Amino acid sequence: MADDWANSGLDLLVVLDPRHKVQSLERALRDAIDDGSLRAGTRLPSSRALAADLGIARNSVVEVYERLLGEGRLEARVGSGTRVRERLASASASSGALVNRSTRFELDLRGGLPDASAFPRSAWLAAMRQALAEASSASLGYGPPEGVAPLRAALAEYLARARGVRVQADDVIVTHGFGELLGLVARAIAARGGRRIAVEAYGHASHREVLQAAGLEPVPLAVDAEGADVARLHDSGVDAVLLTPAHQFPTGVPLSSARRTALAEWAMTAGGIVIEDDYDGEFRFDGRSIGAFQSLAPDATVYGGTASKALSPAVGIGWGVVPPVLRDEVLAARRRTGAATDAIGQAALAVLIGSGGYDRSVRTLRTRYRARRERFEARLADGAPDARVLGLAAGIHCLLELPDGVREADVVAAGAARGLRFDGLAAYAADAATASSRPATMVVGFGAPPDLRFEQAVAAVIAAIDAAR
Repeated sequence: MADDWANSGLDLLVVLDPRHKVQSLERALRDAIDDGSLRAGTRLPSSRALAADLGIARNSVVEVYERLLGEGRLEARVGSGTRVRERLASASASSGALVNRSTRFELDLRGGLPDASAFPRSAWLAAMRQALAEASSASLGYGPPEGVAPLRAALAEYLARARGVRVQADDVIVTHGFGELLGLVARAIAARGGRRIAVEAYGHASHREVLQAAGLEPVPLAVDAEGADVARLHDSGVDAVLLTPAHQFPTGVPLSSARRTALAEWAMTAGGIVIEDDYDGEFRFDGRSIGAFQSLAPDATVYGGTASKALSPAVGIGWGVVPPVLRDEVLAARRRTGAATDAIGQAALAVLIGSGGYDRSVRTLRTRYRARRERFEARLADGAPDARVLGLAAGIHCLLELPDGVREADVVAAGAARGLRFDGLAAYAADAATASSRPATMVVGFGAPPDLRFEQAVAAVIAAIDAAR
């Protein structure tokens, strides 16, 4: 039976000023909508029901609803009552402000997101079938915390061949993603007495939160055209550093050869630990692949990667090549989490790597993403010639420096009005000084939209810039 919204018994907590009931109702509803307490899409009580609950005249509630409807905070839907309307973040918000998380987006150009429609379903299904057909009864029990042996062996072969990592199967620990690996390693470093860890001044806020939760203090390192300024490590008093050397996220620059050498010297002389996030190292488009840093200091580097970009985040498998100095404590930390090994999924990934299916997926996506990057640059040159595309020809995102006078927050809001979600560079900054240190720039991920919607997404970017001028 259809839901009768007028008699559904909806409750709404509103504290009224007994001297100014109507005004305080309006103010309470407006504040709750603006601060997100009443989320977009939330259905409000009928005017009759709310009036009865609050002990005020129904016409007064109708008047308040009508005012908020006129302001765009509410919307009236025939047959389903009055609801909170989806709204944009204030244009006066800071340059790193994001649109309300409840806003619905048809197009997603956030950095680091792959094309989910490109998942090799047939190859994965075949690998899963083979893994199950070959699985022994013992292999279907609780797996080892370091991951199943076939996958660790397959990853060791692949990483040595494709990324230049110095690795044996025993060095590999399989996790549920890079975030879990980072948390395990951070706790291991803290257990050894570590207290501070250097991070790139631009990067994932979630990674900094993981480090803080493990008891480590993140110390930002400036990022320029040569990558992170690793010369500062010697005087920073840090015990470790988290970097994206092959393709800095999100600025898109690689760590220069000179700085790689300096980083290896610091790790070996200071006893520091390098955590290398090789999140999209396979996707270099100009034929000059940058190998993993780990090969320069294998005894002091934790190399991390995932299947998220080459396959899908839904696979939920990441890995770390962990040096002996941290291996036992990382495994102990994983045991303490109680996390179980996804033995079947890991066995399927081992089959896919061994059959060459993983390499085929990487090559297919590399071609697709290279074409998208080229199309994006060409369209921007025509539609927004005063905006500049920056960053290495690699991965699934780039930077877009905005024209003079155009603010990141305004472009974010204008994009959201067109169903487009992406963020300004300031949203990735580790501190306020970093956020204000560069011209207004957007981080544009060109991976997520399916091919049929990519042109629409690019057109929305251009329209958002024009609207924000």
